[in-house]
Amino acid sequence: MTSVSLVLGSGGARGYAHIGVIEVLEARGYHISCIAGSSMGALVGGLYAAGALDAYREWVMGLSRLQILRLLDLTFGLGTIRGDRLFQKITDLAGDPGIETLRIPFTAVATDIIHHKEVWFQRGSLQAAIRASVAVPGVFAPIVDAHRVLVDGGVLNPLPIIPVVAARSDLIIAVDLNSSPAMPEVQLPRALSLIPTVPDSVAMASILKKNGEKNYENKFKLDSNLDVLMCSLEVMQGALSQYKIAGYSPDVLMNIPTETCRFHDFHRAREVIEVGRKVANESLDALEERARKE
Repeated sequence: MTSVSLVLGSGGARGYAHIGVIEVLEARGYHISCIAGSSMGALVGGLYAAGALDAYREWVMGLSRLQILRLLDLTFGLGTIRGDRLFQKITDLAGDPGIETLRIPFTAVATDIIHHKEVWFQRGSLQAAIRASVAVPGVFAPIVDAHRVLVDGGVLNPLPIIPVVAARSDLIIAVDLNSSPAMPEVQLPRALSLIPTVPDSVAMASILKKNGEKNYENKFKLDSNLDVLMCSLEVMQGALSQYKIAGYSPDVLMNIPTETCRFHDFHRAREVIEVGRKVANESLDALEERARKE
């Protein structure tokens, strides 16, 4: 059985694609021997290592946009969302085991913005590690830990390959959630300013819906301040990922295109998981075909 060191990158709701990748690896007989993840990659990887990924998949596939909004506890502090309700649900699904007790070695990557460095969680509370790794600046409240302030691992390392380099696996497989679209296209509101207010965006979507426009929900890619912020983060993470790949090239790189969904489209789990399955099957088909020819 081929052993795999799996690297799961950051990328918001596109992180659901990691679930599809893991499903395909298992179905095709690959053994995942260790995982490193950043942001959503840390969440999915940590739940897999804790044996709770199936329950998480079933839960997120049933979430609607309204249900997701109800999970978000808003605050006026250092982040828009505290995340207490969300992480209580994660705790209900997986408990809070120590990382060192998990069935496979696991590393969650966060960023210390005080000391300007990565922080690797390889021991201690799984929930604390995941929570720090997914703390998107300006969206989720940061984690204050002693003399550190921890935010999303993707700020410094959106594709954490280095933590698995020393593992004795047959393959390193990395899943990049910030792959550039083949044909970039920016869609801006026709009748609105570049960064309209949220009520204007909602009103425009309502008008499009009433007029029978298809795909009105995704008609405009930059229709709020949040879209601009998240797109800016994606640009940064895409560039950083390329540096990481150049320094430590994985044996297999699976690219999930940014156009798969928006950073915050967490209500689209079912279709994003399917994208992960498709990309994984295509990548492994190519890998196995090369192996047969050698």
